[in-house]
Amino acid sequence: MANKLLIFTLLVLPIELWAQGFISGKLYDFENRKMPLQSVLVKNLTSDKLTYTKASGEFKLAAKTGDLLEFSLSGYHIDTLYLINLSHKVIYLPVNATDLKEVNIVGAKVNPGFYTPDKDVKEFRRVQTDGLRGKGNNDRAGGLKFNLGYGKYRKQQEKIELLEQKDKYEAEINRIFTEAFVSDRTKLKGQELKDFMSLYRPDVALVDTDEPFDYSSYTVRAYSKWVKLSSVEKSVPAMPKLKRNNK
Repeated sequence: MANKLLIFTLLVLPIELWAQGFISGKLYDFENRKMPLQSVLVKNLTSDKLTYTKASGEFKLAAKTGDLLEFSLSGYHIDTLYLINLSHKVIYLPVNATDLKEVNIVGAKVNPGFYTPDKDVKEFRRVQTDGLRGKGNNDRAGGLKFNLGYGKYRKQQEKIELLEQKDKYEAEINRIFTEAFVSDRTKLKGQELKDFMSLYRPDVALVDTDEPFDYSSYTVRAYSKWVKLSSVEKSVPAMPKLKRNNK
């Protein structure tokens, strides 16, 4: 009989210990479900044990299946949970709108002394010079005109900017509109390729009108025009050699 009682105790005790375990979980705001709720009171209404959630919204409390938990936080609805198991729980608490007190601004009272002139302020007068009495601040006070050369400087800067812009486009044309680039799209070789590039090399004004400039489309359209030209029109006359100036 004693042996049977011992066996029964050994079988039942682990079950009781497992049943008297812990429940863990996390609490979040119902609207913003990524915002954890800190300092939520988690109370086991069955055993009167309680704890508070951490900054991460996590909690851990002694409990067993069949216990009833309560979650409460100022500004939020109170929620309860009946434990059918001790698996990890995720709870979302909705905001209690009735706890948000309405604030009405009835009016504002302005101190009458706000508009009272300061008696310590002294009267001021314009500095007057001979022949300029009573003239407004926007009137001319003489025939001198100060010109510090800003207009010339501005024009000079604009010229520099235009030259820099032109150099940028020239470098872009030389980098893209190459023999390999044109030959790949027109299948031209040798002297024909050179003549075509001399006739249809895009200039700065053309490239500037459409940015970014479509070099491929331009080359194909130029080639369709080039094939319609006569052999004389296609050939580019050689540049005359400069005579050496012997003094």
